[in-house]
Amino acid sequence: MATRRRQLVVVSNRLPLSFKQYKGELKAVPSSGGLVSALVPILKDHGGTWIGSPGIAGLGDDGGTSRLSDEAGIQKLLDDSHDDAYRYLPVHLTEEEQTNFYEGFSNEIIWPLFHDLQSRCRFFPRYWDFYQRVNRKFAEAAMSAAKADDIVWIQDYQLMLVASYLRKHRPKSKLAFFMHIPFPAPDIFEKLPWRGAILEGLLEHDLVGLQTLRDERNFVACIRSFLPGAKVERSGDVRRVYYANHKTRVQSFPISIDFKQYSDAAQSAPVVERAAKIRAELRDVHIALGVDRLDYTKGIPERLRAFSCLLSDYPELRGKVALFQIVVPSRETIVGYQNLMAEIERSVTHINGEFGGTGWVPVHYLHRSIPKEELIALYKASNTALITPLKDGMNLVAKEYCASRSDSDGVLVLSEFAGAAPELGKGAVLVNPYDEIGVAEALNRSIHMTREERRRRMSRLRAGIRRHDILHWRDNFFAALE
Repeated sequence: MATRRRQLVVVSNRLPLSFKQYKGELKAVPSSGGLVSALVPILKDHGGTWIGSPGIAGLGDDGGTSRLSDEAGIQKLLDDSHDDAYRYLPVHLTEEEQTNFYEGFSNEIIWPLFHDLQSRCRFFPRYWDFYQRVNRKFAEAAMSAAKADDIVWIQDYQLMLVASYLRKHRPKSKLAFFMHIPFPAPDIFEKLPWRGAILEGLLEHDLVGLQTLRDERNFVACIRSFLPGAKVERSGDVRRVYYANHKTRVQSFPISIDFKQYSDAAQSAPVVERAAKIRAELRDVHIALGVDRLDYTKGIPERLRAFSCLLSDYPELRGKVALFQIVVPSRETIVGYQNLMAEIERSVTHINGEFGGTGWVPVHYLHRSIPKEELIALYKASNTALITPLKDGMNLVAKEYCASRSDSDGVLVLSEFAGAAPELGKGAVLVNPYDEIGVAEALNRSIHMTREERRRRMSRLRAGIRRHDILHWRDNFFAALE
């Protein structure tokens, strides 16, 4: 009898598909993110299941949104969308679950807390109740999809308790977890009323992967501080935690991008032509580019103030530099994000009103999603990428920008609080995003940097990202798991 191949079960908050209404018909559009690029080949090769919520429908023909309620219709779309080797398994959430689990616990407690912004947290007990309920729901879906010898790979902060429920029924299963956002230090994490349960849930995994060495150290420090019974051993670069008769390997795996995909696209004729057109439209001024999802962790208001400082302190640059700021819509039903949007728009209006002149607009502002080809053209056309988050797990925009610079030109100005900073710090110009004068000075430096220095820095950045791409990340993770 043939031996059954071990399969992969991926568990994430959302399925790698977005659902949109097109001419009255619901369509499933595959996502194109780095995680999808890394995991789909394994699913195709070994077989398995991707578990996640279908989420909320995208913009319909009328510009409105609607929650997906036809579960049978969704399942048919999913059945039609997957490869024969693997399948999608949806976890349907009620509106109450979505509000309290995702918008509540995940994004009003864990998200701000893990980004060192605990003043924004709302520690409502009902959020915790729903977080447990929904994590149990995901665990039940995983149990229905995974055999005892399959690998279950759970993704990110929304699902930190899934292994707690799964381990009870599958004590010998291989369970792995990857945290895409930062992990806080003990003095921040201790604010979480349910800190012990979260740590215990994470230690049910055989492998816990984090973005950076700092996150790894923070996680281990929290275990030592809040789980007195845990024992931590270190061998070389590997830490192992022994707790409640279970061993967990803890290791940092900086996530990356598909370098070749971005580099090749940047050399395609349509992108080269579009990049030249963007430069011509902006009259060949020095373009500083910001690309961010709408979020208070991205430091967009602080960046705008730094750009205003640049124009004030270096008046000779007026008319010679422009900030092209893209803000991708996100969580717009949450009041805090609505207020952030209003603050950004006021800042853009103020800067353009104070400094703008005939034929020159200081800040070009777009509040929408950008097609990938257009985004790569913007990367290629821009002289400087201004990536200044207040805190970030990694920030793949910084890596996308470098991969798209097939001409080995351009300057990356990067926040020292981005997870990408340890990897990219020797080629980037590092800044403190809270230091508006310092960011302005760094931008001025990038404007006057010699071509030789720009090429030297960018060549170094590209070489590092090429070596440590998304497939390198995936293969290292699975090697550690095995």
